[in-house]
Amino acid sequence: MKKSLLAIAAMTAFAGAAQAQSSVTVYGILDVGFVGSQYNGTATSVNAAQSNGSATAGNAGQKQTTAGFGQSAESTSRLGFKGSEDLGGGMAALFTVELGLAPMNQSTTLAAAQGELSFNRQAFVGLKKTGLGTATIGTQYTPVFDVQAATDTAGNNNLVGNAVYSGALQSATGTFNNGQGPYVGSNSVSADGGAYTTRAANALKLQSDRFAGFAGQLYYAQSNQNSTQTGVAYTGAVGGTQNNTVWGVNGDYTWNKLQVVAAYQNFRSVDQNVAVAFTGGTTATGTAASNGTAGGATTSFGLNATDNQTYAAAAYDFGILKAVYQYSARKVSSVVDSSYFTKRSANQIGVRSQLTPTISAYATYGLVNSAYFGNTAATQGANGRTYQLGVDYYLSKRTNLYGALGGVNQSSNGSVVSSAVATAASNGGVGTNATNYAVGIRHTF
Repeated sequence: MKKSLLAIAAMTAFAGAAQAQSSVTVYGILDVGFVGSQYNGTATSVNAAQSNGSATAGNAGQKQTTAGFGQSAESTSRLGFKGSEDLGGGMAALFTVELGLAPMNQSTTLAAAQGELSFNRQAFVGLKKTGLGTATIGTQYTPVFDVQAATDTAGNNNLVGNAVYSGALQSATGTFNNGQGPYVGSNSVSADGGAYTTRAANALKLQSDRFAGFAGQLYYAQSNQNSTQTGVAYTGAVGGTQNNTVWGVNGDYTWNKLQVVAAYQNFRSVDQNVAVAFTGGTTATGTAASNGTAGGATTSFGLNATDNQTYAAAAYDFGILKAVYQYSARKVSSVVDSSYFTKRSANQIGVRSQLTPTISAYATYGLVNSAYFGNTAATQGANGRTYQLGVDYYLSKRTNLYGALGGVNQSSNGSVVSSAVATAASNGGVGTNATNYAVGIRHTF
């Protein structure tokens, strides 16, 4: 009897220890409020240059205002699960799964509800070694995002007016066109049209622990496919190669009140698909000269492109306020002919101050320059100015009220570059002005 009781006690203690070595945390953000916007510019952005140099004209002017109760103005609403398991010897397994939320949307069908929850913000699993770092695989934030988010004065809110972040003009009913050139500059491989790419799938991330104030990251992603067509009398077969690779690095150095960061990442996509329609054993082919492939329909610039993205920043905490200088650059070029490109660069300064124990305020000002659709004709470009102002009032550590204002003013983007240059009157080559404001409440859990 005594042995049985001892055995039960030992098993209970072992189970308790095992449970203590594993943990799962549910976390998230809910952000709702009143959002307004005003836009004056072009109705649609100019299509990015394809690999054969063509571009689309015909943009019309647009004036639009929105106002209403919206969501995610200060932070994107989300729901996440993260956990770790102690493997012993300073080793641990870890995971994160994070979904986007739309708290203001009403889903009337199961499919619609699944669509609102299915946005895969993060999903990765990996190992952590104390004193060394972590290695994770899955859908993850990029090297540029990790250091940019750590040094952004405005906290990467979702209002227009941040020169070094991929935000869009926010409205109560969604987002709409927020200008050409500096803000929707490219139909790039990453397809987000912003200052940089926020996350990538199929990615391996190696993140070091901090040593003597320095932490670094290596990043690599790959998704390749090679298919061969067989058979006859079949329409719609696609063969060829699709090679998509990403690599990047970043560094973060902190010394007393000074923080300096830098990052670089490269996205490269080469699509040599051949769209073939079999008719009596013959195939429809295209010319390599027009699209850089072995045949088929014209391959767009965004599918045969190399996308270089750079970020650097320095922040210093003066006590009464923290000042930050940020720089970003991005250039997307055709892998078929590098004379076809779109690029942007931005400089931004910002300050944030903790005015009282419960109130903080921030301000940013940025300058953006862009050039795009270059070929034998003159390269087109635009200059822009951005700003953001905001204040947060913390009711607790997890709940705050906020008010924010953002704006952008962009010069004329000029004419569309194509074989026949269009006029500004036909393509809406006018300046762009947009403002955004929001007041709301954000709760983190």
